[in-house]
Amino acid sequence: MPLQHPVPALRRPLDLVPDLVPSASYSLTMRIHIPSQPGAFARVATAIGAVGASLGAIDLVRMEDGIAVRDVTAACGDSAHGEAVVAAVRALEGVSVEAVSDRTFLMHAGGKIEVTPRIPVKSRDDLSMVYTPGVARVSSAIHEDPSKAWTLTIKGNTVAVVSDGSAVLGLGDIGPQAAMPVMEGKAMLFKELAGVDAFPLCLDTQDVDEIVAIVKAVAPTFGGINLEDISAPRCFEIERRLVAELDIPVFHDDQHGTAIVVLAALLNALRVVGKDARDIKVVVVGAGAAGVACSQIILAHGVRDVVVCDIDGAVYAGRPGLHPQLAALAARTNLAGERGSADDLLAGADVVVGVSGPGAVSAAAVRTMAPQPVVFAMANPEPEIRPSEVRDAVAIMATGRSDYPNQINNVLAFPGVFRGALAVRAGAINEAMKLAAARAIATVIKDDELGPEYIVPSVFHPRVAEAVAEAVAEAAVRTGVARKRR
Repeated sequence: MPLQHPVPALRRPLDLVPDLVPSASYSLTMRIHIPSQPGAFARVATAIGAVGASLGAIDLVRMEDGIAVRDVTAACGDSAHGEAVVAAVRALEGVSVEAVSDRTFLMHAGGKIEVTPRIPVKSRDDLSMVYTPGVARVSSAIHEDPSKAWTLTIKGNTVAVVSDGSAVLGLGDIGPQAAMPVMEGKAMLFKELAGVDAFPLCLDTQDVDEIVAIVKAVAPTFGGINLEDISAPRCFEIERRLVAELDIPVFHDDQHGTAIVVLAALLNALRVVGKDARDIKVVVVGAGAAGVACSQIILAHGVRDVVVCDIDGAVYAGRPGLHPQLAALAARTNLAGERGSADDLLAGADVVVGVSGPGAVSAAAVRTMAPQPVVFAMANPEPEIRPSEVRDAVAIMATGRSDYPNQINNVLAFPGVFRGALAVRAGAINEAMKLAAARAIATVIKDDELGPEYIVPSVFHPRVAEAVAEAVAEAAVRTGVARKRR
């Protein structure tokens, strides 16, 4: 069968920049017809390597009339790189490319999640218990005691992943349908890493009142609400109202998931460089949802000198035109009343946390930071500053990307946070639970493992979700938001 999702013909020459790293997310499979002769495939492999791609699987599909038909997989650095790889192979004499497929698109074909029954229905007896008439007894029991929904329905292990598609990854306002693949992926990670069932709800509205009303209306089905990719400042109001009006945890992952993992990385970075949180200066570049939450949790941990910077420069108390959420943060940060751009603020700083966009800080400014500087450049896919630009000037570098060391990724937080909250039927996720989650992530890395290129555990570390869940559940019980003890 011909492969699907063809890669278009090369539209522009490839810029082989030094940091272009082949990745599975840009991998493609070419079905190639190659003469069955010695050295013929070597020419294909050489062509792929010559344009900087990484050769992967090589599968023989069939032999026909002296021609070998092979599926050849190559990892590329971006879409243009993939186009260049295909063009290089097509240019080989005697070699033809039958079809090209994008492996990432194929993985999404048909969607990435499904609903499956937990118990088989194989007989009339089974049917009479899972559905009518037996189910009426269970519904009546819940009607008499609504708390039984936690044990007699999916509620106790199910989270809604809610988005309006207004602030998706690095894509921006792409709408609810285009946001679905991201939310499906989130649901997969909930299940795979923490055993939590999750379902995406992508809403065709960006009206705050409508979003709040819809989430409240569907809330009885779920044990928790994960808000995702909703743009600021609306996300602050939506979260605030839902937290106040629902009796289940509401967690905006772009804010609090990011903040939890940033604090975990900061805790371990300070262990590496030997600095005390109470004595450092942290500059947060970016004052959107993530920037506000990162600043808040860093302050809650005990850092006293935090300065936030947005596109207009330093955020300070009394600055005209600040959104109320940012005005409240300004009252707790930048106590010295510093002014200027992000680059200006970095002078003498110990840590910079970038949650903005590419080019937000310069290499020259990083070189003005205090000794042993720590740089978190988390904009995706292009960080605020490339690691190669400051490799010689920083003690620790972290990004949001998987192709550099120290990936700061929300997946380290949200599965375990909800697993712990659901385990004790928490009515909310409070600051103590977030701090506990961050500290749990940090302590997964033992002292003898810790180093400049290993301050956060791998997203596949088997202990992360479990450690976070345990810490979050304990904090929920300790702070009185749990309705059940484990």
